[in-house]
Amino acid sequence: MKNSTKLHAYKARKHAITGIYNAASGHPGGSLSIADILSVLYFEKMNIDPQNPKMADRDRFVLSKGHCAPILYGTLAERGFFPTELCTTFRQADSILQGHPDMKGVPGVDMSTGSLGQGISAANGMALSAKLDNKDYKVYAILGDGEIEEGQVWEAAMFAAHYKLDNLVAFLDFNGLQIDGDIREVMNSTPIDKKFEAFNWNVITIDGHDYDQIRNAIDEAHKVEGKPTMIIAKCVKGKGVSFMENQAGWHGAAPNKEQFEQAISELDAAIAEIEAE
Repeated sequence: MKNSTKLHAYKARKHAITGIYNAASGHPGGSLSIADILSVLYFEKMNIDPQNPKMADRDRFVLSKGHCAPILYGTLAERGFFPTELCTTFRQADSILQGHPDMKGVPGVDMSTGSLGQGISAANGMALSAKLDNKDYKVYAILGDGEIEEGQVWEAAMFAAHYKLDNLVAFLDFNGLQIDGDIREVMNSTPIDKKFEAFNWNVITIDGHDYDQIRNAIDEAHKVEGKPTMIIAKCVKGKGVSFMENQAGWHGAAPNKEQFEQAISELDAAIAEIEAE
């Protein structure tokens, strides 16, 4: 299972890059950085059924940083919600896979997102609904580290703690870069762990590319009572494509033909290595 989860993550990365290249637009950096987290969630942890995407008691996922839709689409395709070939149609006029997730058009998308700061509030609502209805499903969300500069995130943080939403597990993609550069230079939100702790969240810090750490953090979060959990995942923006890694310029830029071919070559090599393990 461990290697298959990693394999799905790298195939999802390939789907994401292919879609962005075909669209000549999109957000590769932050998509690649969360592939490993999404793979663990969708292939190991979440109670979901690709044949019944609206199953009432399913676990929910909200991509609060909705501009990273390419990797969510790649993961959903790998999980069987729709054919992987559809990923090549990203942002095409007649495609369901638009630039931000659409819960009405895309099987497996639980919340339409795009306006940064708002997704975590929607996740709160889902988690509170489960509490009020005595349901035991979990709600997961991923935020960007640039996104938490939005004030609404901190209103949501207060809300989640106040209502003791221990069925909410949020991840922070802490890759250190946003569209304008280093987050510490744009609007320094560090120390992030201390801030969420002060808002009465359970906080766990991990390597966002270490599968065992991701798994263990989720398991630990499920044991916590009376508090939401924020998993601060230290990630590499552009993870898996050498020339995109740790480069703010790849926040929202599509590769040209030569760059695309190099990226696919590197991802194919990683996939072959995983398959040989």
